Amino acid sequence: MQGTPSPCVRAMSRPFHFRYLLAATLCVNAILTPAYAGIEVFTVATEPMTSVPDDAVVVELDAPARLDGALSMDLPTDPDAAAQAAQARMRSEDWQHVFKEYGRAYEAVARAWQLGIEKLPAVVVDGTYVVYGVHDVAQALQRIKQARENRP
Repeated sequence: MQGTPSPCVRAMSRPFHFRYLLAATLCVNAILTPAYAGIEVFTVATEPMTSVPDDAVVVELDAPARLDGALSMDLPTDPDAAAQAAQARMRSEDWQHVFKEYGRAYEAVARAWQLGIEKLPAVVVDGTYVVYGVHDVAQALQRIKQARENRP
């Protein structure tokens, strides 16, 4: 029949979430990054650590979720209005700072994945030794020191 358009089948586009791209990029970066020589502490905000040396890197693995919460705080309940408000936030000057925080947070998550962190909190030394479940970093470091000394 003339004038009748032929049916067109297309896959519906899914909304793009920058977090997925950022997370994937940072995971690849973490895999290609050489091991960190030093003290790394992996935890969440609800499990504070004590006796943390000044040179230790402290990673709160729930930071991406907290940033998500901050980004979506006080958004309208209407999905279209919320999307517009979120996009406006991402165009603001403050967004560059938040975007960098996202980058650091996902790099830390990728690092924990790279190390194979199984439980929290975790204290890691030289990317090789790990102590789980100890909130006092000095105590965890002492355990690692003893294990190194007793190693054949």
